[in-house]
This record gives sequence, C-alpha cells and structure tokens, in this order.
Amino acid sequence: MRWLTLYLRSRRVPVALAVAAGSAAISWCLWVVNSDSRDVGTPMVILTVLVIVATTTTTLAGPDDALEGTASLRWFPRRAVHLLAAFALVLILLLPTLHTDARFGPAGLVIRDAAGLIGLTALGAATIGAGRSWLLPLGWTLPAVVFPLTETASGQIFTWQSQAPDNRTAAITAAVLAVQGLVTYAMAGPARRAPAEAAW
Repeated sequence: MRWLTLYLRSRRVPVALAVAAGSAAISWCLWVVNSDSRDVGTPMVILTVLVIVATTTTTLAGPDDALEGTASLRWFPRRAVHLLAAFALVLILLLPTLHTDARFGPAGLVIRDAAGLIGLTALGAATIGAGRSWLLPLGWTLPAVVFPLTETASGQIFTWQSQAPDNRTAAITAAVLAVQGLVTYAMAGPARRAPAEAAW
C-alpha cells in the first residue's frame, strides 16, 4: 500500500481526480440549467469525455524520467492498469448520469470515445511526452465535432468520435487506437523530457 500511495502522489492522481470530477459536475450542471431535454447533446458528451481524458494526461509520467526507464520495476502491467483506470474513471463519472436529469450518453458513445481518446492520449505520451499528450485528442476531436463527416468510410474514420454509437467503422478505429496506445505506452512509457522541461 505504501508503494501505491507514493505512486499516486508522484503522478498527481488526487489532483487529476478532483479536476475530472469537477469538470463532469460543471458539464452536468450547465446542461440541467440551460436545457429542457434530459439527453445531453452529442457534441457536449464528446467534449466532456475529451476534457476528462485530458485531465489524466498529467498522471502519465512521474517526476523522474530515469525511474520510468528502470528495469527493476515491472512497468508494463503498472502502465496498463493505469490506462485502464483512466478509462474506468470516465465511465464512473458519466454513465451514472443516465439515471439523472442530464444524461451523458448513449453508453456506447461514451465507452467508444473514452477508449479511443485514452489510447490516443497514451500514444501522445509515448511519442511527444505526457505534458503534450492532450494535443493529439484535442486536435483530432474538435474538427470531428465541427465537421462530422458520415458519407464515406474515410470520413467516418477521421470523425469517429462523432459517429453514431453503432457505427462499425468508428468502433474499429477507436479499438485500434485504444489497443495501440495501451501497448505502446505500457511497453515504452512516456517520452523523456528535455532537461529544461524536466526542471519544472
């Protein structure tokens, strides 16, 4: 338990949890106050998932790059569990709202987008660093919300976040991102920071 406590603190997990819960609560309140419909609009559902996922990016790297690369710890399962916990966090925060006055759903949309965006974030952490990993899901999701193409398979791939929950192409795209991100991050870990960046 002591190792787990130190791990969570070093990854700033308590702060990330608080910010994620606060973001979900704000989105829920905004919809309740400003809408007559119980079903939250798809763009807001997608953006809320995106914001919650973005809050987890600070937890994908610790303060010591050397420790992240040491072979004395079995990092693969720890990193995999970390990403699965981030995925579970999105579901825990949003799926219960299906029984409230502001329903963030459908469940299939939340599950698919959470898996794909976390995978994309993990890929970012492994390639450009945890501090910038939120750029990939943000840069891909915003255009997908504004221009939700549906006519062609390529359009559905590029805008998978905003497709219907039963869209097979979008589901496959999210699954590929989720698996690739999980495997890449679990094996390689976060990209090392430049000395000046690590000093912060």
